[in-house]
Amino acid sequence: MLEKHLLKPIMFVGTCSDAGKSVLNAAFCRIFKQDGYHPAPFKAQNMSLNSYSTLEGGEMGRAQVTQAEACGLEPHTDMNPILLKPTQHTLSQVILNGRPVGNFSAKEYFNETERKERLFEEALAAFHRLAGKYNPIVLEGAGSVSELNLRDRDITNLRMAEAAGAATYLVADIDRGGVFGSVYGTVALLRPHERALMKGILVNKFRGDQSLFDEGRKMLEELTGLPVVGVIPYFEDIHIEAEDSVALERKNQAIEAGKINVAVVRLRKMSNFTDFDAMELDPRFNVLYTDQPETLRKADIILLPGTKNTLADLREIRRRGIAQAILEAYGSGKKIIGICGGYQMMGTLVEDPARVEGDIEALPGLGLLPQTTRIEGEKTTRQDRFRFLPQASAHECRGYEIHMGTTCLVDGAKPSPVARLSDGREDGYYLNGRCWGCYLHGILDNPIVLDHLAEGFENPKESTFDYATFKDTQYDKLAALVRENVDMNYIYQTLQP
Repeated sequence: MLEKHLLKPIMFVGTCSDAGKSVLNAAFCRIFKQDGYHPAPFKAQNMSLNSYSTLEGGEMGRAQVTQAEACGLEPHTDMNPILLKPTQHTLSQVILNGRPVGNFSAKEYFNETERKERLFEEALAAFHRLAGKYNPIVLEGAGSVSELNLRDRDITNLRMAEAAGAATYLVADIDRGGVFGSVYGTVALLRPHERALMKGILVNKFRGDQSLFDEGRKMLEELTGLPVVGVIPYFEDIHIEAEDSVALERKNQAIEAGKINVAVVRLRKMSNFTDFDAMELDPRFNVLYTDQPETLRKADIILLPGTKNTLADLREIRRRGIAQAILEAYGSGKKIIGICGGYQMMGTLVEDPARVEGDIEALPGLGLLPQTTRIEGEKTTRQDRFRFLPQASAHECRGYEIHMGTTCLVDGAKPSPVARLSDGREDGYYLNGRCWGCYLHGILDNPIVLDHLAEGFENPKESTFDYATFKDTQYDKLAALVRENVDMNYIYQTLQP
């Protein structure tokens, strides 16, 4: 093992979106930690509806949260200083250093030179703050590294790699096909100073006998002049939290006999689908993702998830018959649970008088809970410790809030909180064991909550599943797989100052 000293930053960029950059970043974060270094993740700009609230109350993308966990670190917004959260087809909310700074169209965001320069300076400042505390910094690029129309305004990929002095590796997804064209084309489109940053190629998601690709490795090296430093197998037995909404397409969509079937409503602007990861791994439940009314009616539990645009998604579920299916399911004895935006929908009214979310001023809710919600411009972001069903349990749970809205009881309704928070606030409304909702993301990561949802079914026994411990073992398994299939000696050589 090399003597411990400062290493250069390392960066993973891709030939395309969903090439596996986020997962490989997490793998190398854990490898460097195992090898006695103190790494930290960094992605200058992320676009995702999966976000997280830090201890300081800042908002950041969950991919860097996963990578921070692999490093054994508490997540901080410096790890993802710019987050874009799409609100409509052409608009995104821009989060800078954990705080929203406005909604911008793609044209406004990408074509405003002064704004982009300021954002790049902010991102670079965040990188330097991290680099002053941790080593090495493990950077992640975004999408494809060869988007010619965007690269002069780039703040995420090779411009950041150059500013950081990062040894840069190209990640290619062989599973989707066309790996020779995607790798060769990507490298050929780089300018000389960008090409000089590249240290090697990682071929990701390889299925089958790797020896069959030996000739392919040599061909890629001859075509690009870069070494193929790893061919990483496709895996299904290691569970790492997914970042990209593309992952939803691979989620289960089928009812399964013999389990508690939990249908998560697939909203168009669905956010934080990571809320259901722990439940997916609990053997009592079969979690499926659907926007089909008939499938919802067959489920035992329906979960209404968070959304970046409550009113637009509420209108859509009414139009498609999903709202009616939810009400019918509740009438037939099924359980209906809402989280964040889904919780807002369960009330009698959702209104947005200032049109913060879009062009809809108000819509009636599902009418399941005696409450109304007003969307407001100020965003609430905080981590919480709380007691679930406080009248019945003293067990401490954890979760976090990210929402733009205030929910109040209708006249005459008595408080019935789902959670009592450590600062004395109450959150959510518990109508009965079959109908409740709250603002708390991550609430289903707590075993006591999953046990409560399992009550009344044939297998209501308490789970011994520990999600936090499980995730930690997955990072170790991922690191071992990558070590086995990557030339780590070469990687370390390229990181020497």
